Amino acid sequence: MIKSQGPSQRQLRVGEEIRHILAETLSYRCSGDELLDHSTITVTEVRVSPDLQNATVFVIPLGGKQLPEVLAALKENSKYFRKEVAQKLKTRIAPRLAFQADFSFDNASRIESILNSLKAPKETSKHK
Repeated sequence: MIKSQGPSQRQLRVGEEIRHILAETLSYRCSGDELLDHSTITVTEVRVSPDLQNATVFVIPLGGKQLPEVLAALKENSKYFRKEVAQKLKTRIAPRLAFQADFSFDNASRIESILNSLKAPKETSKHK
């Protein structure tokens, strides 16, 4: 049986470093884009390709507000963010950045509510 390998230690390390750089850059609020500079955006995860040439950046604006607009603004300004990463990242090349919405929090809360709804009837039957 062949196991599918996850990301390498290097991919994880580079992804985490990019996440920190982007979070810091977004916190400076000087991207030149009014929406990005006035929004609180969390960079939740960065997944880097094995060749380190591409990175998928998972983001969520505070409260999930204006998600489509924020994603569009991030994609439009991806060259600016790539330049920031290139200046601070200690690798030979800076990966191309693709921004995506992070729905993991929504999925986790949905799963939690399903699990809670399954637990509730069992607990009430014990008290009889």
